[in-house]
Parts: sequence; structure tokens; C-alpha cells
Amino acid sequence: MAHDIDTIFHVLSSAKSQWQKPVVTEIADKRHDPFQVLISTLLSLRTKDEVTREASQRLFKLADSLDRMKLLKRKEIEKAIYPVGFYRSKAKTILDICKTLIKKHRGKVPDNMDDLLSLKGVGRKTANLVLTMGYNMDGICVDTHVHRISNRLGYVSTKTPIETEFALMEKLPKKYWIEYNNLLVAFGQNICKPVSPLCSKCQIHDHCMRVGVKIHR
Repeated sequence: MAHDIDTIFHVLSSAKSQWQKPVVTEIADKRHDPFQVLISTLLSLRTKDEVTREASQRLFKLADSLDRMKLLKRKEIEKAIYPVGFYRSKAKTILDICKTLIKKHRGKVPDNMDDLLSLKGVGRKTANLVLTMGYNMDGICVDTHVHRISNRLGYVSTKTPIETEFALMEKLPKKYWIEYNNLLVAFGQNICKPVSPLCSKCQIHDHCMRVGVKIHR
């Protein structure tokens, strides 16, 4: 099957107003603040969006910048972000990152992949979200939704998110890179679910090979 990626993007872009935005996108849309994008993405790891949304709101009410965040006690951060997954270790990671940003990056979140990956707890997903959502730079953030749906469509055939990222960089037109994560995360949370996707409601049903789909609704 040949994939008309322009049509897929047009259809999903038209439908996205019906779906709840991913929480990191919400935060980025408000301020385009790389620091808040970085911290909210760390909170979102292994945590449902609704939990991340509330935890981020509580934390940023206490401290919405590096200068304020570095003054918080670890217990204060733990209390604010509970019950995100691994909240104790994430509180420690946040303070460690604050110290590193001050010591090595003059209090600024890096705007390149290598320096971002050098920060504690930051992987390629988090780094790409900071670059795309925080700095509006080209990048493809691949999380579980992007990896799953890209393969389910048959657009790529990969085993890991990192393989998917590089496969998409080869194939996906660059004009779609930044928006790809936003669209597919919202689409994956609402329609193209991990188990028993809602194929009967899917706006791009005719463009999908449904690779690996055994049960659908």
C-alpha cells in the first residue's frame, strides 16, 4: 500500500480539535518555555496524561522557572508531583537538572541533542520534545504512540522507537516532523489505541494496513 502522507496529515489535522491535546503540547502552547517543556516531559514518563497535567500545574504554581525551581526542597517537589510514576526519583532528577543547567549551561536549557542527552534522565524522546516544542526546531519525537501507529499504518517497519525515529527522518517530509508527535499521540490516545483500536471511527482507515491488529472495534 502506498501511503498518501499529505492526506493523512490533512485528515488528522482536521480531526485534532475533537481530541484532548497531549499535556506537553498544552504547556508548550501556553509559553513555549523549554524549561517547562523539559520538566513536564520528565513528569510524563510512565505516567498518564491526566496525572501529568495536574502534577505539572501544581509544580509550576510553586516554581515556573529554573530560578524558582532550584530553591525548592526535594520533599516540596515530591508532594507537588505525586502521584506521577517514580515521583521520588523524578523530584531528585529535577533538582539535579537544575544544578547542571546552572553549572554547565549558564541557567539555560540546551538547544541541541548532545547537551540535552547529557542531562540526567533525558532520553531522545524528551530531548526531541524540548527541541520541537520548546525551541520550534526540526525533530521527530517518537514515543510509544508514534512508534506503534507508524508501524501499524505500515509506513515504517521497525522494532524500537529509536529505529522508528531514524526511519521517519529518512521518509517523512521535514515539514511534518514537529507536528507528527502531536497528531499521533492525540490520535493514539483517542482512536488508535494500543489494544482493540477504534477502527470503525478511524478517519484514516483506508490508509492503514493495520499491521499487527488482531482485535479492533
